[in-house]
Amino acid sequence: MVDDKEKNMKCLTFFLMLPETVKNRSKKNSKKTNTSSSSSSSSSSSNSSKLPPVCYEIITLKTKKKKKMAADIFPRKKPANSSSTTVQQYHQQNLSNNNLIPAPNWQGLYPTIRERNAVMFNNDLMADVHFVVGPPGGTQRLPGHKYVLAVGSSVFHAMFYGELAEDKDEIRIPDVEPAAFLAMLKYIYCDEIDLAADTVLATLYAAKKYIVPHLARACVNFLETSLSAKNACVLLSQSCLFEEPDLTQRCWEVIDAQAELALKSEGFCDIDFQTLESILRRETLNAKEIVVFEAALNWAEVECQRQDLALSIENKRKVLGKALYLIRIPTMALDDFANGAAQSGVLTLNETNDIFLWYTAAKKPELQFVSKARKGLVPQRCHRFQSCAYRSNQWRYRGRCDSIQFAVDKRVFIAGFGLYGSSCGSAEYSAKIELKRQGVVLGQNLSKYFSDGSSNTFPVWFEYPVQIEPDTFYTASVILDGNELSYFGQEGMTEVQCGKVTVQFQCSSDSTNGTGVQGGQIPELIFYA
Repeated sequence: MVDDKEKNMKCLTFFLMLPETVKNRSKKNSKKTNTSSSSSSSSSSSNSSKLPPVCYEIITLKTKKKKKMAADIFPRKKPANSSSTTVQQYHQQNLSNNNLIPAPNWQGLYPTIRERNAVMFNNDLMADVHFVVGPPGGTQRLPGHKYVLAVGSSVFHAMFYGELAEDKDEIRIPDVEPAAFLAMLKYIYCDEIDLAADTVLATLYAAKKYIVPHLARACVNFLETSLSAKNACVLLSQSCLFEEPDLTQRCWEVIDAQAELALKSEGFCDIDFQTLESILRRETLNAKEIVVFEAALNWAEVECQRQDLALSIENKRKVLGKALYLIRIPTMALDDFANGAAQSGVLTLNETNDIFLWYTAAKKPELQFVSKARKGLVPQRCHRFQSCAYRSNQWRYRGRCDSIQFAVDKRVFIAGFGLYGSSCGSAEYSAKIELKRQGVVLGQNLSKYFSDGSSNTFPVWFEYPVQIEPDTFYTASVILDGNELSYFGQEGMTEVQCGKVTVQFQCSSDSTNGTGVQGGQIPELIFYA
């Protein structure tokens, strides 16, 4: 009898916790039972132990219905109540606040477990661990939920549920930036990747440390798409640290092709000594050696500051160490050496004297410096015409614009254009070349070139190679001033295979001198790939 009472009390408790709609249904069922029954209250009480509790009847009714998934019960559309807080709003709140969810039935607002986990992102509600993230003086205390974290990272799983798990309420992480740790948590909780240029490297470090490979891959992709000469050297250093060979290769491609821009960037001064040595050794570095020398001195100046050394010539040479001899000073033009390296004070008198003798003497002295010039990069030429011609009444240059659009299927660096010259003997031309993307000028240069009267093309170079992204059309333009009559191309091709790169051509609305796909000027694109 006691067991029956306890059983009835448990069922009654469960019944009271049910929603109102279910309670009303059970009352209707109980009314039907009462009308069909003619027993008195006394007999009802005596047989109460034999009758099944009301809550059992409700459970039986519910099990007859078809099971529904959470997404079927709660549709994805927003609730009719406009005051309901969305997951995105919680994200925005929780990035800076650890607010508890005010709604008592917030779980019912979201159809999927991902959305409900997202509400827990950076939220103290049900948090069973806290992280103190960041270096001393810049820490931030962030809440976490062990189960969610363990599902998202094998490191967190070992930390909380492994054989050597420690039951700590607070974990200090001094080597990860708070913003990067939050970006990682947002991915684990919300399945969203939110990267920014100023925190992506720190986020990559966090993703590597806690073995979150998909986030790490997204960071690498972000870095590859934002890679430029300004940050290539820094990213090279980081890619070696993170052991990302694909990113390392991409960095080298940019550094080789746009070497002078990369060496003159502020980021070059932030690299470590090992990366400095690897760049100075680079055989395919496409830069004048005087630029390499000046970049090394700039790095040495910043390194002195990092080591709290006085900015003296002696200390600059000291921090450079043996890396100084990786600079190929004997391969500089004599003017560059005499007016630059020889007067820098970094070289000893003996070294300066020996290099001067190496330039002039028949019997050259032995040098510690590498005396063989770098190979650099060999430019490729994409020729878009199958033949060329000239006529007495065309093609005439009148200071008008010749223009063509092109796209490539792989990332390349446009170094310049190959142009036709005069069809009436030798002549000198002034050429203004320009490269644009969606109306934005990416590179331009004004220079002169000499035409010997042949049908050959003559290269005209940009000051620095311009990086060209795949599957996007760019506009190549040139305005020539000189001898009017010129050779021109015929039988133009809309698609040209040049090595491993496929180039597509189409007409440009900027062209006002008749150049198009089938014929005209700008016969060649000169590029590095």
